[in-house]
Parts: sequence; C-alpha cells; structure tokens
Amino acid sequence: MKSSTLQDVARVAKVSTATVSRTLSNPGIVSESTRRRVAEAVEITGYRINRAARNLRTQRAHSVLVLLPDLANPFFSTILEGISRTLSHRGYSMLIASTRQVHDGGERLIDYLDDARADGMIILDGGLDAQVMAMLETAPQAGRILFACEWVEGAGFPSVRCENGEGARMAVTHLHDLGHRRIGHVTGPEGNVLMHSRRNAFVAETARLGLDLKSDWIIAGDFSLAAGCLAAQAWIAMEDRPTAIFCASDQLAMGFIAELSRHGLTVPDAVSVMGFDDIDFAEQFIPPLTSIRQDRLSIGETAARMLMARIVTPGDGNPEHAAVLPVSLVVRGSTAPPRR
Repeated sequence: MKSSTLQDVARVAKVSTATVSRTLSNPGIVSESTRRRVAEAVEITGYRINRAARNLRTQRAHSVLVLLPDLANPFFSTILEGISRTLSHRGYSMLIASTRQVHDGGERLIDYLDDARADGMIILDGGLDAQVMAMLETAPQAGRILFACEWVEGAGFPSVRCENGEGARMAVTHLHDLGHRRIGHVTGPEGNVLMHSRRNAFVAETARLGLDLKSDWIIAGDFSLAAGCLAAQAWIAMEDRPTAIFCASDQLAMGFIAELSRHGLTVPDAVSVMGFDDIDFAEQFIPPLTSIRQDRLSIGETAARMLMARIVTPGDGNPEHAAVLPVSLVVRGSTAPPRR
C-alpha cells in the first residue's frame, strides 16, 4: 500500500499543506477546530510523521526531560500529567529519569541535551549536589533548565513552587482552632528545601500562637511511609505526647497512622494527624486524611509552559522566572478536637 503524504492529509482536512505542517509541528499555534480537523484527517489517511526528518529539519528533539528524585513516589504522578498534557499540545513528548542516576557529576544530565535527546529539562529534585549544580549552571543549555516543586537556594534557574510556608501555617492554625495546644511535627529529610520551609514556618507559627513546643515533638522524617511509622513509634514512646501531629507529607502521615493502628490506637481519637500535598489516596485513606493541598496539575502545567517559552522563543529578554502557586486546607476525618 502506498504511504499517505502530507498532501493527502491536507486534502481530507480541506486545509493547506502549510497548515497541516504547522498543526503537526506546533499545535498550540492553531485553533482547536483546525487541530481537530487535521487529527481526523491523519486518522483517516493513516499518515505517520517522520519524526527523524522533522527533528533534523527543525534542529529540535521535540522532547523534554523530567528528572524525579523518586520514581515510585505517587506525589509526582499528577505533576507529570500536567507536564505531559502541556507538552503534547505543543507537539512535544516527555522523557522521565531519576536523579539517583546522575549524582556522579552531572555528565549524564548534560548528555541528554548535547545528544539532542531533549530540548530542555524540568528538575523536581532540590537535592542535587554542588558539583552537579555547578555543571548545570555553566552548561551552554542552562537557559533551558527549570526547577519545579523543589529548588536549590542561590541557584539562578527559574522555578515553580507552592507556598510551603503558608501551608505549614495553615496546618498549625487548623489544629489550634480545633483546640490543640500541644502540636508536634514530623519533618522531611534533613537538607531538603521543602523540609526547611515547612519546619521553619511550623516553628514560627507555634511561637506566634504562644504554644509550647518541646524539642522531641519535632521528629525527623524523610517524606516516606517508613519514616512515618518510625515517627509514630517515637510518639508512642513519649511520656508527654502532643495531641496533634502535622506531617510534612501525606506519605509520612499515612505511615504514622498505620503504625498507630498496629498498636491498637485510632486517629483522631488518640491523636489528630494531618499531612501535606493532598495526594490522590488521601481522600480514600482510613481515616480520610486532612492535608494541605498543592495543585500538582497546575505545577506541572506551569513548569512546562515556562520551559516551552524558553525553548520556542530563546531570544525573549524577559521570560517568566518564578511562579509561586497557592495552597489550600482540605479538612477530613483525621483531625478533630482533642479528646479529654
């Protein structure tokens, strides 16, 4: 069978070949009706884009690399959906890799851009070491690198983040409004930028409200289920326990609650527990988890949009450099007034 051509698609869609080419290479610049007509014509004709030829012609890979600190963490799923959705509207695809593979100096990161496998990079890990950061900052492709969710203090890369400090303040205020005067905190990993933002805001808000805060009421964690279990064990062992616990992530909170259950303790009867992120499973957890919601879809969409602006119009002298997105409190069954 003869392969269909661009002209065949144009004939069926009743548009010019130039319009078909623009729609396939950069769908964001044409109308929704045109995209729909061209998509239907592509399906009818069975046309297949020669991506290698297109990339050679445009000198672009039409893909973006997204780096995650933990591929198994469900927190990132909706962010990836937002990135993928925005990229696909511009005719771009998404590559995913773990930063655990690149802590050997950063050469592998630069290889993705040098080898034309990706036109830009979105990094969701603020824990890259100084050697890797130095390599990224001095790379010729530095203008096509962006951080999302996490960031590196002092680095000049653009970033998309949420109001982490405001979220921690909301958490403390919510628990205080319920009547809790003894509030503890399970932190993220030491050295993590989110951990410091949330812990510092937690400490400041408890001080503003005039609440006592004992040193052992701040329990070290690392955003994981396992760390939440260990934190619950530490809470059980305390002689003087807080009546509410604010965890720096939903996974921490879920691990905390699960470990209490194994010891015959229920939430919120024994202690109120809340998390941060509002991942998809939070509403279905038992009990449903009170959390600080990040709009993770918007994080992904915003990051992809900001990066695409740097890829498509690299000469723009004033691109958007930072976006700070709001958070909100989602109240569910894991928090309640303290039991007498």
